[in-house]
Amino acid sequence: MAFLYFRCIIVKIRKIESGLYAASGKGQQSPIIISVTNKELRDKLSRMNCEIGGWKEGFDPFYNAPVVLIVLAPKDWANKTYDGSLVMGNMMLAAHALNIGSCWINRARQEFETEEGKEILKSFGIEGEYEGIGHCILGYVDGKYPSVPARKANRVYYID
Repeated sequence: MAFLYFRCIIVKIRKIESGLYAASGKGQQSPIIISVTNKELRDKLSRMNCEIGGWKEGFDPFYNAPVVLIVLAPKDWANKTYDGSLVMGNMMLAAHALNIGSCWINRARQEFETEEGKEILKSFGIEGEYEGIGHCILGYVDGKYPSVPARKANRVYYID
């Protein structure tokens, strides 16, 4: 999957805001979202992610997407993974509704456990211990939108 470069502030704001409306344990609204459109930082995150994933240098695990939304949550919050996952899901659904391609990219936890990752957060004034939940990459799909695989049968049980 490859993405074409785009910048649309209104779309980004709507997309990010959808994540803020995700349900959260005890209504704590603990996850935070970092919107990265700065190419230098985006490329740095891509390099870190590539190293963690064990790919050859030069591979872009963000598939050339111009926007990376990083979802993090307080490390000591018991529901961090669930709450952050709902934020990611809401943003991905909102992107789809706006005809924007999105993809969940893993390894955010490992990125922000490194000193380099902690320095990135510190440089933005983000204090405290945060755990990376995921990266939501965004962009207009280059070419045809990927087809949706058929849903597996027998995954819902109805009890009357």
